[in-house]
Amino acid sequence: MILALIILAAGLATAQTPASGPILRLNATTDNVSGAPDPIRIDLLRWSTDAERDQLLSAWTSPGAAAAAPAAGARGGAEGARGGGARGGDGARGRGGRGAAADAPPATPEGSLAAALGKVPTVGYVWSSETAGYSVHYAARLAQPDGSERIILITDRRLGAWNNLWKPAGAASPTDYEFSLIELHLNSKGEGEGKASLTGKVTVDNAAKTIVLENYAALPVILKGVKRAK
Repeated sequence: MILALIILAAGLATAQTPASGPILRLNATTDNVSGAPDPIRIDLLRWSTDAERDQLLSAWTSPGAAAAAPAAGARGGAEGARGGGARGGDGARGRGGRGAAADAPPATPEGSLAAALGKVPTVGYVWSSETAGYSVHYAARLAQPDGSERIILITDRRLGAWNNLWKPAGAASPTDYEFSLIELHLNSKGEGEGKASLTGKVTVDNAAKTIVLENYAALPVILKGVKRAK
């Protein structure tokens, strides 16, 4: 039995690890955070699909959509109440559901996105000197006309959630997002820099149909010397 369990565990580990390795590996060094300079490696297993992108975009732009879902059940209970008998009990519960929904705090874009990130697969990892890495649940590449590119990554956990290695340096006020969005700007040689939502706000790039950093140019560099690994 023990041998069987070992074989099963090995099989699961192999199934979860792509045989071809990451499709993209990036190396960088942290900057303008308390733990700098710290070597960083980013491994991407694949790019997010359009459906995954739209799911997260909808979570940010329409945070109240998920909160409205229980209302449908409440309406069903109310319709049951009109039917009488056992359905009347359902109707009572339906009315209670409406009251609970009314008392719930309004959904926010950041809270809605944080919840949605847990519903899409892991597509990569961010590794630092920390014991554990950060799972990337969204990865998008935006090619630019001059051959450069923007890469958008979103982790389901805030960078530095359990330590001070990612605490912003200087007087910049940190954001309170539960996740972290990293935006990398690379030239045609695959070299550049990265900034993050540690101090920057998240917004929507309507042309690219994706979530990005607001006012990227004004934010401090968090990842310097970003390079594509050969």
